[in-house]
Amino acid sequence: MAKPGKLPLKRIIAAVLFCCAACPCPVDAETPLPAARADGASIVAAARRQVGKTLDYDPTYVRLPYPMGDVPIETGVCTDVVIRALRDALKMDLQQLVHRDMAAAFSEYPKNWGLKNPDPNIDHRRVPNLRKYFARMGYSLRVTEKPEDYLPGDIVTCTLPGNIPHIMIVSDKKTRGGAPLAIHNIGGGAKEEDRLFDFPITGHYRVKIQ
Repeated sequence: MAKPGKLPLKRIIAAVLFCCAACPCPVDAETPLPAARADGASIVAAARRQVGKTLDYDPTYVRLPYPMGDVPIETGVCTDVVIRALRDALKMDLQQLVHRDMAAAFSEYPKNWGLKNPDPNIDHRRVPNLRKYFARMGYSLRVTEKPEDYLPGDIVTCTLPGNIPHIMIVSDKKTRGGAPLAIHNIGGGAKEEDRLFDFPITGHYRVKIQ
């Protein structure tokens, strides 16, 4: 599958302002890689349904309903692909889950944006916050370069050029070489493409129902 070209400068600047960390996030603590599960297929299917519907990338701050808030399906950022997939597949509302955890343990979360209190409009839409939440919930897995370690429905974070944090969902489709495709929004809407190992991976997560 053909890969998009370089990210437009205006996309990079917008993403930095929206969700970039002050410094590269360390890789989460390693845990054994568990076996595949049926939930993974549901997550992939929910992410794939966004392809062809989410056609733009817009990091504008928006006041959202709470809980289950969302921006219009036609737009969003990389985190919105994950938020929508987990909501639709597993009935997990990351807006509410992240907000509750941040309210209970605000000091544990990144301080990259100068906030003094949780903000349910934006917190769950920032990659560093999702990384922290997933790690606190025990979803962290080893970061490797082995395609077989990344199962359908897994969530992967990475760092784009310019120190921009990004997040993707591992697809059940693979390249001829055996590398899983990724479903994500890297600047032109939700797409399914061969980008999983294009950038330094910072986190690997396998969400499970608590």
